[in-house]
Amino acid sequence: MSRIAPHGGKLVNRELSGKESGEAKARAKKLPVLVLSDRELCDLEMIATGAMSPLEGFMTKDDYEACLNQKRLANGLVWTLPVTKSITSEEKTKISNEKEVAFADSKGALLASLEVREIFPHDKKKQAQAVYGTVDEAHPGVAQIFKMGEFFIGGKISLFQHPVYSDFNEYRMDPKQTREYFQKKNWGTIVAFQTRNPIHRAHEYLTKCALETVDGLMIHPLVGETKSDDVPARVRMECYKVLIEKYYPKDHVLLSVFPAAMRYAGPREAVWHAICRKNYGCTHFIVGRDHAGCNKPDGKSYYGTYDAQRIFDEFKAEEIGIEIYRFEHSFYDKKTGGIVSFKTAPAEAEQLSVSGTKLREMLRAGELPPPEITRPEVAKILIEAMREKAGSKT
Repeated sequence: MSRIAPHGGKLVNRELSGKESGEAKARAKKLPVLVLSDRELCDLEMIATGAMSPLEGFMTKDDYEACLNQKRLANGLVWTLPVTKSITSEEKTKISNEKEVAFADSKGALLASLEVREIFPHDKKKQAQAVYGTVDEAHPGVAQIFKMGEFFIGGKISLFQHPVYSDFNEYRMDPKQTREYFQKKNWGTIVAFQTRNPIHRAHEYLTKCALETVDGLMIHPLVGETKSDDVPARVRMECYKVLIEKYYPKDHVLLSVFPAAMRYAGPREAVWHAICRKNYGCTHFIVGRDHAGCNKPDGKSYYGTYDAQRIFDEFKAEEIGIEIYRFEHSFYDKKTGGIVSFKTAPAEAEQLSVSGTKLREMLRAGELPPPEITRPEVAKILIEAMREKAGSKT
């Protein structure tokens, strides 16, 4: 197993098996059923497998309030994002006297049960302001909060049926499995790279710089719910696979999917992403420019460029427990003929840049962007994906 301890010291396991699982499933058929949203389904799986250690269930009020107000759990452990199950007023009325409820996915399949410990009000504006620093519903995370129910239900969960997926099954590894993989490879130090976008040349540079200092690299793309205008996970995975095949040392790289939903919470999400990767067994984590950020309608970010790095200064290093690599903005410099960062670029650096708008225009037109910006193999995958999307609309 990886040498780094999980957050809180113990890898949580809330997955039932054998007789225990069968009994829980039979009991769940007689319980009131709550349907999970896509985000809540992702959270359920990650709680059960230990990816969100030390959480054993959806947050109760003390942990929720401590998370919003102090970026910690009630016991003082660093934790920056609320992990909750919302319910409506009508649902609250139906289950107010229940000690246990069942969870189902959107298709009605029963997956888990929850020992009801607490039902408490959901102050949506307070949560939005604390987590996202805004109540602007143009922010996708804020919009999601305002669609939630008026109450939260908290308590310990028990998973008796794992969610069934039709995609990425060979890349779905839980924390126990990644830790075993690292041990088998004899990797003592592992750096994780979080991404919800295709890897361009600057990302490649960052990951390879980090890999120079550790035994292994885990490229850990998020495949849960994202914004509608983000590149689909299926397309991104094709990009990652071709990059690793042609441009990375395969013996030192693991591609595994991160089943979380995207919050777009910027600095708070950067800390949460780091803690989760610590649970997967990683010893280092890359935090670049505008990590987990998103833009306002005017194109400006909701967060400062390096706020996601500065937030780590609020905690002692041992409280986070995973070493953070803080990378500057990187780009191709025409003068030196290579990728540099603001830290390493010469004074007269000539940045080769293509705006996001221009890049999308080139891809839609079937034009390959400069190879200094993105690998041609990646560009071809993106071009084909755009053609498929355009064809599906006609």
